[in-house]
Amino acid sequence: METTEDAVTSAPAPLLNDEELAAWRGLFRSHARLTRALDVDLVSAHGLPLTSYEVLLYLADSPEGRLRMSELADSVLLSRSGLTRLVDRLERQGLLRRETCSSDRRGAYAAITQRGRALFDRARVTHLEGVRRRFLDQLSEEELRFLGDIWRRTTGG
Repeated sequence: METTEDAVTSAPAPLLNDEELAAWRGLFRSHARLTRALDVDLVSAHGLPLTSYEVLLYLADSPEGRLRMSELADSVLLSRSGLTRLVDRLERQGLLRRETCSSDRRGAYAAITQRGRALFDRARVTHLEGVRRRFLDQLSEEELRFLGDIWRRTTGG
């Protein structure tokens, strides 16, 4: 016999109305199109995919130019195994290096190299130009404030 709790958990979720669906799908479409276009910009100008740029961004913006691998994994939108493969590739390219943690031999850092910083500095100009042209310039100051408020509310930050 089905309990009330079973009925509640197995009931289908209510469908989204037109406005909800447009907002939800719009978020994903915008994100997909923007990241695809920004990736193309970076790869064609610098041979640097957006995911690699993001790793270098976090390292370049960190106080010592390095982060623990666990901190880096929490910052980027990649699985830990995906980050490990990406760090391996960036290390082979001479854009970052791994360093052992002196206080915890199990811990490791990823540190940006001079070559990585030079590439990142060039790529940052391209990336920010693309962000402005493809996104920020399409919105008014009021819309930007509104979106910023929405993202803070929905992400808790």
